[in-house]
Amino acid sequence: MMSELTRILQQAGEQAGFSFSEKQIVLFEQYFDLLVKGNEKINLTSLTDPQEVAIKHFIDSLTCLTALTLPVGSQVLDVGTGAGFPGIPLKIYRNDLKITLMDSLQKRVNFLNETLQDLGLQDSRAIHDRAEDFAQRKEQRESYDLVVSRAVARLAVLAEYCLPCVKIGGYFISQKGPTIEDEVRESTKALVILGGEIEEVKKLSLPVIQDGRSIVVIKKISPTPKQYPRKAGMPAKKPLL
Repeated sequence: MMSELTRILQQAGEQAGFSFSEKQIVLFEQYFDLLVKGNEKINLTSLTDPQEVAIKHFIDSLTCLTALTLPVGSQVLDVGTGAGFPGIPLKIYRNDLKITLMDSLQKRVNFLNETLQDLGLQDSRAIHDRAEDFAQRKEQRESYDLVVSRAVARLAVLAEYCLPCVKIGGYFISQKGPTIEDEVRESTKALVILGGEIEEVKKLSLPVIQDGRSIVVIKKISPTPKQYPRKAGMPAKKPLL
C-alpha cells in the first residue's frame, strides 16, 4: 500500500514538473523516517506531517532547479542547511551533483553526516562552520558552481555569507517567501560590493497547498573583495545597505 508521503510526493511532484524514480521515492521515504526519529533528539524541523514535509521541505527544496540549468557534476554548497534543506533533496533528485552542507550547529552536522551515510549518497558531506569563517577558507572561496540557501537572514546579509564561495560565472540562489521586493531593493549595494547581479526573481506557488515562494537568482560577475565576509556576527549586525 502506498504511503501518504509517497502519494503526496508523486502528486505534488507532477504538478511542479518533477517525476521521481522508485529509488528516489525510497530515499525520500528513508529521509523522512530519519528526520522524524532525529527530531526526537534534536530540533531539526517543526514539520513532521507527511504532506507538509513532502511539499514544504522536499518539493520546495527542488524548486530552485526550475530557475537554473545546472550542468552535470556541479559543485553545490547549501549554507545554513539546518536539517538538510535544500541540499539533501537536491542530491536525491540529482545524484550527479557534488553537495556540501554547511551548518553552525555540530549536533545537526552529526545528524546530516549520518543521514548521508544511511542514504548512501556519495560525493556529499556536511561541515560544521560559521558562514563568515567558511567563506574565508582558501579551499572554499570561489569554488562552487551554485551556492543555495533557504536560511532566514535577509538577502543583503545572505549575499555576504554566500557570494564569496561562488565561482565567477556561477550562481547564488536564495529561496524566499512570497514578498521579497523590499529585500531585493535593500540588497543593491551589497551585490555591487560582493560581485553579484540579480538575473531573475522567479515567483511560484507550491503545488497542492498553493503557498507563495520567490527564488532570487544572482550571478557572480566579478571577484568578491578579500575583506568579505567580515568577522562572525558583523554581516547581520551591520549589513551592507
